[in-house]
Amino acid sequence: MAFDYDLLVIGAGSGGVRAARKSAEFGARVAVIEERALGGTCVNVGCIPKKLFVYASEFSEALKASEGFGWQTEAVSFDWPTLRDNAAQEVARLNAIYERLLETPGVDIIYGHGTLTGSQTVSVGERIISAEKILLATGTWPVLPDIPGKELAITSNEVFTLDQFPERILIVGGGYIATEFAGIFDGLGASVLQSYRSELFLKGFDRDIRRFLAEEMRKKGIDLRFNHHVMALERSLAGGIKAHLSDGVEAFDTALCATGRKPLIDRLGLEHTAVQLTPEGYVAVNAQFQTHEPSIYALGDMTGGPELTPVAIAEAMAFAQTQFGEGQKTMDYGHIATAVFSQPPIGTVGLTEEAALAQGHAVTVYESNFRPLKHTVSGCEDRTLMKLVVDAQSDRVLGAHMVGADAGEICQGLAIALKMGATKADFDRTVGIHPTAAEEFVTMRTPRT
Repeated sequence: MAFDYDLLVIGAGSGGVRAARKSAEFGARVAVIEERALGGTCVNVGCIPKKLFVYASEFSEALKASEGFGWQTEAVSFDWPTLRDNAAQEVARLNAIYERLLETPGVDIIYGHGTLTGSQTVSVGERIISAEKILLATGTWPVLPDIPGKELAITSNEVFTLDQFPERILIVGGGYIATEFAGIFDGLGASVLQSYRSELFLKGFDRDIRRFLAEEMRKKGIDLRFNHHVMALERSLAGGIKAHLSDGVEAFDTALCATGRKPLIDRLGLEHTAVQLTPEGYVAVNAQFQTHEPSIYALGDMTGGPELTPVAIAEAMAFAQTQFGEGQKTMDYGHIATAVFSQPPIGTVGLTEEAALAQGHAVTVYESNFRPLKHTVSGCEDRTLMKLVVDAQSDRVLGAHMVGADAGEICQGLAIALKMGATKADFDRTVGIHPTAAEEFVTMRTPRT
């Protein structure tokens, strides 16, 4: 059978674009189908605009801190449309870059909704396209909680384009998206209530880190409520939102729900194939990203692994190398560093203390909790926490965790050391850079008792 393409990718997010581009560079005939903007969640409604908003929100505290260093900052104001529109302009610039990245190696871009009609065919409108191999890379989509009035809430998809700045905002959820937006809107000047149904947010992160971050956020004035529920939302007569909470009724300008995401597989046509889902609803794949339908592959967030842009990109590289390159390559998921751009931010790589114990390790824990040098003059009460989880028998560092300024930048470097199997002795014999916060990771000598 003669196919239109060697590879047809559905979804032009970070993973889909990288897989398409690299496969084309290896000589494959490739097309990408995308019904929205190029770049997917990360570029359009995720990593990029979110980090720009984080930068914007940090200026308020920086300005306040600058007064201790002699700066006068009385006449300061924030203009929401300027931030919103400038961020949108940067997103549009990146959309154009993604288009060039695809066109340069000869990838065809097909705009529209792609639906599988068989194991090697996809429909886009009235057009039927065939391919020897099909790659699914459609990512995930926000899920609203099943409560009355949920249609009044927004998700992270809409938050970057609000017409008006919300002076009082309700944020529902306890994951990294909810926690990051709590810091963003607090820094921009809003009154923030973050509601989470369980005892402590950021499930899966080290418990000491989670507790410490909660303390720091509360010091900034964010209203964190755990074991707390939003029962219903309704439009108030004043034009805002009236939220029925487990501890009363309160008024807000906006309610942002960041209560999870699910694979974007609606209308994808999986029923026309042998593709199967995991019990959690993700697309099931093997180590080569192959589904139960041999000609169909999937990667990125929709497969249920770490939902991180660099992971999707690395998976795409492995896929292209294996299918069209010089040999089989598998994805190594060990020691993947990540950050939460909360305020203060989290950086982490390796095992949490809880995970290390669950895996049977006897651990020695080192911690440093301190006030950064900058804030001895700024007057801010911010503190930093660093933590190393060490295997007591081998001395290998199993995990490094941090809450504080530049946590993501610092832990990216530590990820290399942990990936290489560094021991605590390796950390100890490393000379630090003084004065920095990062040097604390190589000067912690006394185990936590």
